[in-house]
Amino acid sequence: MIDLPCLTVPLDEPLGTNHIHAIAPIEPMGGGITCNTGITLRRLGLSVGILSMVGRDVWGGMLRDLLEKEQINTEGLRRHPHAPTTAVVALVDNEGHRSFLTPNEKTATKSIDAAFVREQLSWISSARYFIFGYYGRMPLLEPDLPELLTEIRRTGCQTVMDGAGQEGDPDHLKRILPHLDVYVPSEAEARQLTGETDPEHMIRFFRQYQCEGILGVKLGAEGALLHHPAEGYLRLPARVPPGPIVDTIGAGDSFLAGLLTGLEKGLSVREAGGWACAVGALSVTARGGYAGIADRDAVEAFVAE
Repeated sequence: MIDLPCLTVPLDEPLGTNHIHAIAPIEPMGGGITCNTGITLRRLGLSVGILSMVGRDVWGGMLRDLLEKEQINTEGLRRHPHAPTTAVVALVDNEGHRSFLTPNEKTATKSIDAAFVREQLSWISSARYFIFGYYGRMPLLEPDLPELLTEIRRTGCQTVMDGAGQEGDPDHLKRILPHLDVYVPSEAEARQLTGETDPEHMIRFFRQYQCEGILGVKLGAEGALLHHPAEGYLRLPARVPPGPIVDTIGAGDSFLAGLLTGLEKGLSVREAGGWACAVGALSVTARGGYAGIADRDAVEAFVAE
């Protein structure tokens, strides 16, 4: 999707009518997990392909150009015949907090279903990870996720899921969890899905349905809590960003990219979690989810500090 970050907008007072609010120039950026996690993974040195759908509009063309510039394989990126590309306005205040204006009509990504993914199953089978996002935003696909994820795992590809916002059906999640290898939602998402307020209790709820993989909760400025059967609970402190916080859009997506990069390097879950926190901290120093990540060398230097 396209993100249109508006910096800075006061979120604690009404915008009013017939007012002019002076903000920084608006720069359209790639957004959502496919761009934020995908581009971050690519900048960290991994090979990445995208499986998604955009519209036959200017935003769709812009997204394809961006992804190809970032050297991401776009053979799985399709154009919907009439539905528009998802475009979201992000209102960001001077502390990095945000609020979103999203389309209320069916956009191209909303039309993605299991058949669309199965068409690419042979391509997916060559990957180490299949990253699905966002839970709660893909109504045609989510009922079929348990069966679809089972098919993907049979190819040897590991499965990862992330959410965005306090959406998603807890009952669907119970059916999906046994087929995931990595699931680390935000604290707000986990609270909505579990009814729990303590991160350990949230993870215990998830663990009832998922016995082997990595589970966790992203805690924002408090870092993260991860759990793996072999390593137990792992409390990871947040890293202090190496510069002023510009916005927090996509920080969770970048956290996920850092975690998977660490795992791909053969690190322990705790060490991979350190990569996740470092990449998340770098993300908030620039607009959007990936602009703050320069390359793998810069991240490795930051991790080593």
